[in-house]
Amino acid sequence: MIRLFREEGSSLFVLAIESSCDETAVAIYQGELINGRGRIVAERVASQIATHAPFGGVVPEIASREHLAALPPMVDALLGEADLAWQGLDAIAVTAGPGLMGALLVGVSYAKAAGMAHGIPVIPVHHMEGHLLAPGITGDLPAFPFITLLVSGGHTMLVRVDGIGQYHVIGQTLDDAAGECFDKSARLLGLAYPGGPEISRLAAFGDAARFDLPRPMLNKDNLNFSFSGLKTAVMYTVRNAGNLTKDMRCDLAASIEIAVVDVLVKKSLCACHQENVTHLVVAGGVAANRHLRRQLEGEAAGREITVHLPDLRYCTDNAAMIAYAAFQYCWSDIHGPVDWDANPRWRLVDINKS
Repeated sequence: MIRLFREEGSSLFVLAIESSCDETAVAIYQGELINGRGRIVAERVASQIATHAPFGGVVPEIASREHLAALPPMVDALLGEADLAWQGLDAIAVTAGPGLMGALLVGVSYAKAAGMAHGIPVIPVHHMEGHLLAPGITGDLPAFPFITLLVSGGHTMLVRVDGIGQYHVIGQTLDDAAGECFDKSARLLGLAYPGGPEISRLAAFGDAARFDLPRPMLNKDNLNFSFSGLKTAVMYTVRNAGNLTKDMRCDLAASIEIAVVDVLVKKSLCACHQENVTHLVVAGGVAANRHLRRQLEGEAAGREITVHLPDLRYCTDNAAMIAYAAFQYCWSDIHGPVDWDANPRWRLVDINKS
């Protein structure tokens, strides 16, 4: 990581690049060295959802090509919007993993080339760490330690956060992530990709009590998750129902949503109790689910647990969270690896070990 060399009270400008999956995102964060706070100066996100929707999921090679075409003009436009030249930047942050290898390489290669060309330090950021810290973009992070429920299309885990760069995974999915369960269930219902928002849209008009779906591992004496059994139960329910009416689709969507949410809420609150922690952060794409947000806040209040949620726009993949995480490392004067590259299997627990 870079060392802070400006006088106390000045700002640090961080350009961030996120290209781990199917969103090309860039952002500039202005952080204040006197207090570690700051703001997003400018940001842009180019989604590839429409491109991948016909395939029912992300096609890695297509994603890489889209990133390659979109990234350079997006950075140029971002710098123009922020009224900054390359010389006005103090650091470049880039998602180095985990993610799709080709997609990661586009962002990492661009960041390293730009850093070399303009003499700017480049900071590798773990994608999941960006999500973990996302609530701090527009507000204050809770005091350490806190528990984070990180729930997205590819990840469902519970993490104890003891400080910047100090993460302990205390529970994780053994198979499908919650977001994967939503996507695969949506496909069984004939809904568009991505499935989470579509399930949620139908669920608003459905009766969640109509279908008795399983809550996998809900009563197990651990903090792990498993959603493959729920997906299988949905498959058999659809198969046995024959022709699904509109009402049946809505009811089944509501039943799927409540089954997933029940598991996420109970496991998260159990994690807080087990670790004797009173602050819970929820992050990742599924954190945008309104039913999850309402149920967590409602049940946590009765247990004197405070729930911290990122703005909806920072739940899905974005570069603002990457910029913010990088600034926190700079402000804390924490140094990462010198020799690094894109790592599609970069583990969260290895952030300070590589």
